[in-house]
Amino acid sequence: MRCYTESDQFGLRLNQSPIITLGVHMLKLSKRADYGLMALQYIGSVQTGESARSRVVNTKEIADEYHIPTELLAKVLQTLARHGLIESQNGPKGGYALARPVREITIAQVLEAIEGPLGIADCYHEDGASCLQHEHCNIRTPLLKVQDSIRQLLNSMTLEDMMGGTPLITVQPLTAHGAQR
Repeated sequence: MRCYTESDQFGLRLNQSPIITLGVHMLKLSKRADYGLMALQYIGSVQTGESARSRVVNTKEIADEYHIPTELLAKVLQTLARHGLIESQNGPKGGYALARPVREITIAQVLEAIEGPLGIADCYHEDGASCLQHEHCNIRTPLLKVQDSIRQLLNSMTLEDMMGGTPLITVQPLTAHGAQR
């Protein structure tokens, strides 16, 4: 388990004590989200090449390129099309094209299309209806700050950024006072 202080990941500097301990699976993207981002990046790279917007990309081409199960990828692409991020073109030479330029599609839009509203705890989705501690919770406000920082980051990152090849954020190594043992 790694421990992050508020300043480590999100630029919030309230104190030097650890704010959250992350396990191996916490804040993890689903396979559907991974595949959706990979597919959109591939479609974007095809459309920003020499033959920009002149050809569509079919599901099998993407699945073969990244060794993704075709059926699952097809469902993810249909979801992205329903949310207006890509356009579907039917026919023997059909496939998918981006609905907007890569610089106008944010990572948050993609994740929300595939997964629904983003949040690090259920109480941020359902007004706390399913949380037994909602009225007495003392971590809701700090977690809301973390969630807002994550949302801002994902809203500021675009497919174009992902295609650039340069790191979008830099994670600083934990210092001795930030590590928990």
